[in-house]
Amino acid sequence: MRSPPSPPSLKGRALRYLAAREHSRAELGRKLARHEEEPGQIERVLDDLQAKGFISEARVVASVVNRRAASLGAARVRQELQAKGIDPALVREAVAQLKDSELERARSVWDKRFGAAPADAKAWARQVRFLTARGFAADVVRRVVPVAPR
Repeated sequence: MRSPPSPPSLKGRALRYLAAREHSRAELGRKLARHEEEPGQIERVLDDLQAKGFISEARVVASVVNRRAASLGAARVRQELQAKGIDPALVREAVAQLKDSELERARSVWDKRFGAAPADAKAWARQVRFLTARGFAADVVRRVVPVAPR
């Protein structure tokens, strides 16, 4: 009979997470925390991975922006990047770039979801809530959603 396989090392777990998608240092630290066997072990593994170029906040930012910007506003993208523990300067830079295309992206999202002017005030409010929940700025939402007839 075979003995059960030993659990993967901390570095092995980190590499498995990184193989699935880009992770920030803070994200990996949170995911690996419950598997740490001795104090400071996670920091050593993360330092090693960062030194070898496996962890890159710039790649995490690019990945999130590429995956999410088409369907989300700058505020939601900012929120996701902050939740990943990305450096605030990188977050500001990414959000500033997204603001230039916010109106076109909001129009695209609105058109894909609704495609027609709201029939009444209730439908207008629903469309506004939809875009606002997606993280688009209020002034952009007002420009995208046509005014409902009274």
